[in-house]
Amino acid sequence: MTKLSKRKKSIEEFIDREKEYTVSEAVALLKKAPPVAFDQTVEIAIKLDLDQTTTPVRGTVSLPNGTGKTVRVAVFCKGDLEKEAKDAGADFVGSDCLLKKVSDGWCDFDVAVTTPEMMKELARFGKVLGPRGLMPNPKSGTVTQEIGKTVKELKGGKIEFKMDKQSGIRGPIGKISFSESAIVENINIFIKTVMNSNPKLQKIQSVKSIAISSTMGPGLKLDKGQFKVS
Repeated sequence: MTKLSKRKKSIEEFIDREKEYTVSEAVALLKKAPPVAFDQTVEIAIKLDLDQTTTPVRGTVSLPNGTGKTVRVAVFCKGDLEKEAKDAGADFVGSDCLLKKVSDGWCDFDVAVTTPEMMKELARFGKVLGPRGLMPNPKSGTVTQEIGKTVKELKGGKIEFKMDKQSGIRGPIGKISFSESAIVENINIFIKTVMNSNPKLQKIQSVKSIAISSTMGPGLKLDKGQFKVS
């Protein structure tokens, strides 16, 4: 039998692994766990009763309180849009020079944004960017002419969600240092956006489970009933 650490023992004393909590109850318990030496990420995991091949679920959500992570945005564009991208806070901006860096293996950014025009050139680097999840995509809003607006949204907390092969959706929804109300608000917005992204998710029966956790903390099940679409 694996021996529990002192920290894990203290956590097990105040949580119920079988209980399904309200969002507020679960967040309060995560905040109650003994602290660690870094600011933990709070994540959400949704398990769906859907088939990825026939009913894909994908979209974006703007978290009102951000994720707590500094997002490095690279914008591949030309002309006046370069200034627009820089003014909006993009970390890396350019066209030919930036493409050359990617061709040499550079991928030191978290999100790539480009215009439809530049996408034709960027598509050549699918084998480099694709496996890292960095290829811009119209469905996620990262292939656009609205460069400034998109950069501001990404820097402000807009993230993408996508159902994986196991019919699961995961995403960061804040830091443990956030206030309870800020984490609760982010969770509710994330779940509401996912539920509204596909007609089949309007039925709560299509959701097998929802849970939240922190990096070093417990995983807590949420009561699905509180997310029923009226």
